[in-house]
Amino acid sequence: MDRAPAHPRPFVEVMEIADSTCGALVHTGWSKAFPWLLQGTTTRDSCDDHPFDLGLFAEHSQPASARRRWAALRKALGSDQVVHARQVHGAEVRAHRGEVAGVDEPRLVEDCDGHAADTPGVLLAVTTADCVPVFLIDADRRVVAALHAGWRGASAGVLERGIETLASTFSCLPEHLRVHLGPAICGGCYEVGPEVFEALGQEVPDRPRPIDLRRVLGQRAVLAGVPHQAISVSVHCTRCTGSRLFSHRMGDTGRQAGFIGIRA
Repeated sequence: MDRAPAHPRPFVEVMEIADSTCGALVHTGWSKAFPWLLQGTTTRDSCDDHPFDLGLFAEHSQPASARRRWAALRKALGSDQVVHARQVHGAEVRAHRGEVAGVDEPRLVEDCDGHAADTPGVLLAVTTADCVPVFLIDADRRVVAALHAGWRGASAGVLERGIETLASTFSCLPEHLRVHLGPAICGGCYEVGPEVFEALGQEVPDRPRPIDLRRVLGQRAVLAGVPHQAISVSVHCTRCTGSRLFSHRMGDTGRQAGFIGIRA
């Protein structure tokens, strides 16, 4: 992969606002421009259920309670089903066309770190607790995708795979996409070792340093053909902005969900 410029232009910053439907942090620019779109990131207080932990697979998860919360989220958003999977910090992205088989709440598909769909009523969801929820839309074709991107997934190419999946399955061109890098740990709070910089193709420091994973993902999106002006970055940090989000680095075992879909 080509390296991004050493001093890239900053991406548009977005202050998501908690909506009245389920208390999720929503990209209001997108919601106003695309009334057919459902998009957001849940918080600890979503659906008036504190803590609104949607984790199913973490060591201390309580699946029965989490499934009740997943059902509450789906009903609040008016979707027919929510699609999710066990995430493995890889680059597998699954395309869904039509109703997804299964009876679980949410409907769990084979392990992967991303989902894409063009079917109204199907809500795509990834869970995070510092990693980046990546949202992609092709507004003309009404195709959406949600990706889970930690540093391992970013290094493995989950963002690029998501863009490729939209192209191969739904005929979406990169230059027609919009990308939003949602609430995650910020570049001031996320200190990592030199091996992470190396894995992400960044200049390698001689000791642990903070890295801005959302900036790195934005650069990779540009290299994949997404226009710079079509990429936005959340100002919310899971650790330092008091945004009522779960943070693994702060010792939380809970998970919020980044979701996107087409209204039923």
